[in-house]
Amino acid sequence: MNSSFRAVAVCACMLALAGASAAEAATQGSLGSTSTGTVQVSVSVPNRVQLSGLTDVAFTNQDPSVAALNAQNVCVWSNTATRGYNIDATGSGAAGAFTLASGALTVPYSVQWAASSGAVSGTALTSGTALAGLTSTATNAGCGAGLASTASLIVGIAAANLQSMQAATSYTGTLTLLVAPE
Repeated sequence: MNSSFRAVAVCACMLALAGASAAEAATQGSLGSTSTGTVQVSVSVPNRVQLSGLTDVAFTNQDPSVAALNAQNVCVWSNTATRGYNIDATGSGAAGAFTLASGALTVPYSVQWAASSGAVSGTALTSGTALAGLTSTATNAGCGAGLASTASLIVGIAAANLQSMQAATSYTGTLTLLVAPE
């Protein structure tokens, strides 16, 4: 009984090895004046995105009777089949709010996103909520090969909020943008 079990185990092992070599795509060369073999080469990459081209926003000596607006061209690259992505923005205010602060003084600002370069208005972003269904025209990470930008980030402060600010006081905050592939 023990030797029968061993024979079955040896046969199963040999079949497994034979199956493994049959599944390989490589072909071996034969002995001769030349010998040719082949190997199959394959590669896959995971979904990736890159956001680049961002610059700091500074409103200096802003007239409080006129809304402040800063629109900048940025680059988003995605390697998905559709070149799709989503973007989520979070401010440095309480619970991720889009606010600028100077000590206890705060002022809100707005954030918009457009999936095209050169826009001065776009879709309003809500802190912590991703804007989905966007696509990029970039074919290289960092928008290389002549394409400088693919989207617009628009930051604004309403005139009423500017008027509530204390003069000669610097308000600051951080806007974090998270881009993910779709």
